[in-house]
Amino acid sequence: MSRGLSLYHALLKLPLSLLVKPNAVPTDPVNDLGLDLTKPIVYVLPFQSSTDLLTLRTGCQSLGLPDPLEPLDLHGTQVHRYVFVAKGPSIFGDDNALPAASLQRFQTLLEQHRSDSELDVQLVPASVLWGRKPGREQDQSPQLRPLNGPEKAYNILTQGRDTLVRVSTPVSLRYMADNHGTDESIAHKLARVAKIHFSRQQLAASGPKLPDRQALFKRLLQSKAIEKVIQDEAASRNVSEDKVRKEAVDMMEEIAADFSYSLVKHGERVLGWLWNRLYQGINVQNAERVRKLAQDGQEIVYVPCHRSHMDYLLLSYVLYKQGLVPPHIAAGINLNFFPAGPIFRRGGAFFIRRSFKGNKLYSTVFREYLAELFAKGYSVEYFSEGGRSRTGRLLPAKTGMLSMTIQAMLRGLKRPVTLVPVYIGYEHVMEVGTYAKELRGKRKEKENFGQVLRMIRKLRNLGEGYVNFGEPISVNQFLNEEVPAWREDINPIEPAKPQWMSPVVNKLAVKMMTNINDAAATNAMTLCAMALLSSRQRALSRESLEEQVECYLQLLKHAPYSSEVTVPEEPASKLVAHAEEMDKFVVDRDNLGDIISLDREQSILMTYYRNNIIHLFAIPSLIAHVIVQHHSLTTDELQEQVELLYPFLKAELFLRFETDAISPLVETTLKELHRQRLIEIDGMHVSLNQSRIGPLQLLARTISETLQRYAITVTLLNVEPEMQRSDLEQQSQVLAQRLSRLHGINAPEFFDKGVFAILVRTLRQQGYLNDEGQALAKPVANLATLLGALVSPEVKLTIQAVMNRELSQKEEQ
Repeated sequence: MSRGLSLYHALLKLPLSLLVKPNAVPTDPVNDLGLDLTKPIVYVLPFQSSTDLLTLRTGCQSLGLPDPLEPLDLHGTQVHRYVFVAKGPSIFGDDNALPAASLQRFQTLLEQHRSDSELDVQLVPASVLWGRKPGREQDQSPQLRPLNGPEKAYNILTQGRDTLVRVSTPVSLRYMADNHGTDESIAHKLARVAKIHFSRQQLAASGPKLPDRQALFKRLLQSKAIEKVIQDEAASRNVSEDKVRKEAVDMMEEIAADFSYSLVKHGERVLGWLWNRLYQGINVQNAERVRKLAQDGQEIVYVPCHRSHMDYLLLSYVLYKQGLVPPHIAAGINLNFFPAGPIFRRGGAFFIRRSFKGNKLYSTVFREYLAELFAKGYSVEYFSEGGRSRTGRLLPAKTGMLSMTIQAMLRGLKRPVTLVPVYIGYEHVMEVGTYAKELRGKRKEKENFGQVLRMIRKLRNLGEGYVNFGEPISVNQFLNEEVPAWREDINPIEPAKPQWMSPVVNKLAVKMMTNINDAAATNAMTLCAMALLSSRQRALSRESLEEQVECYLQLLKHAPYSSEVTVPEEPASKLVAHAEEMDKFVVDRDNLGDIISLDREQSILMTYYRNNIIHLFAIPSLIAHVIVQHHSLTTDELQEQVELLYPFLKAELFLRFETDAISPLVETTLKELHRQRLIEIDGMHVSLNQSRIGPLQLLARTISETLQRYAITVTLLNVEPEMQRSDLEQQSQVLAQRLSRLHGINAPEFFDKGVFAILVRTLRQQGYLNDEGQALAKPVANLATLLGALVSPEVKLTIQAVMNRELSQKEEQ
């Protein structure tokens, strides 16, 4: 580097350090991008700029990457660790040519690869975005362009604290040299590819240009689909088309977002303060896969689980911090109250009525608005469960928005659509107390400003939050596999609802929810909650609690549910100590040590956190439960029982494994339980290890309440095989409520009508009921016998006693 340039950099360093606070992504480039720090790294920047270079240097230092200003030594030849792919602006105009100095560096690097077959320099695209304002559609200038001196100075002053440093997946120069040669044309080719990459990167970070709201409404009114429905409505209601058109515009005003970059930029700072006050940290996993989708031009639809009103804010905040544009969010019309509604709308929310069945005008306007978002490339977010989960489990998906997504594709959408499942978890959910009251019968309070103020007053440290991006689902690929001829139903004016729509959407919804569960985050609170709730007295010694949490951790590591699941790296003792700091437990101390327990109220609340991860332990718990109840049995007998019960667990908990994967899964789990010395294996026989029966029993009880529910319904069906489906669900619920009171079962979902509906539907699918809904005697009797052996004698006697009483009352009537 020349002395003059070094002096210039030194002069720039102080003002930049004061004015610029770059956010560098990804935060873990080695793992996220596959960077190899043992190999040479050269950074590729879009425009020749010393301020960009120095800002990149700050970002690289925060990421633990090599300093771009530190020369690279290749066999005694020193090469700059950066190149520019365009000169940028000058007094004579913009110059997009590859700078001569950068061309020379490329040639030097290629020559080194020609002479050294072992050399492999990693070219790392790196861009600095000074603000991420997308601009307006009426502005015809390109989003990514070089800034001249005055523009750059202005951006440093106004956008310095909203600067994004983005490094991307490296390109192997060894691969380029081996496959494309080492002449000068390769350097120019790399520069052209880099320009396309940087342009897509800018679009992924800022999003498409924003429309003028009234221009958007005018464009929507001109769509053939809305024109047709206006004509049809006017004719059917015998009113003027202008009146119906005004109604359509009013609906657009009610629905449409009014996205504001300024609100998002300032909101990021407010939310940063909020998360620092509320949480000890926000853990994010697999954001790089979403960045890649955005750069590849995919239409991204985020489909998160719904735990809390915090979900809207948290996901948008995380995406912005990860260098992505926040999505347009489908929000319930109940959230459109002052002042939250206008703020949400400017933050990207568009509002949807709870039901618009029979309102063709509204459904058409909403569908066209959604199709417009997709066509323009705005990412979209909707909560497919339809509402917040009150129990902590995933709810069956409401398929309305998913159906409209596919209908938008049937209008002839060119861009491929990808669903991104998102698992959102917390160590404390602010509304969990309210959920428990609602499950006990209290009426849901309507959202209002007073409710917001009460929540703000409760701000305190709530542990950690988790945002895990699950495995994406290509909707185009899914349709190609399920309905190869789906494109034949494309109709840009009024796409029909083909016969294949409902079954395919239902299947896609199950896959979507399963992928959310696959990306679950385990943490100190969920693991401790599961252990304590498995104890009959909701109490364990500190040593026993730590031992049980360690049992769970070992299962997750050596018999993993999914590669997407995140597992704490801290030892069990630290996790228990951290959970204790959350002030949920009662800790009593005596001469023998600590007893950690839950009071009755906390026992109910803690089921929420256990239910966040219960699906991860469903199969290990079922295996442990069968072994505990039978004491000793063959592996074939164990396999048979697990395979019979698995379809019910799969349907209820959105488990990922297909039936043919159960056998190897059981085998892997048995090996891990044996490794932990919880069981003994002698050839084909499995039995208890009496010296380690405590942890095995706690593991087994995780699933015991679920099996008790199954026993209730199947026993009812076995006694009254002709019982109608609605009666079966209702009586199962009544019996479960009775059982919960008699045996102190605190889990609110134990008598939830929805879980019985899923169970009865699965009984039908698995061939226990005929087409008329009546029980098939032998299969039901066998299942009843199996379940009867897996519930405790006292629970079994209670079920029989209550049923006998019910039958006696019916006979008297």
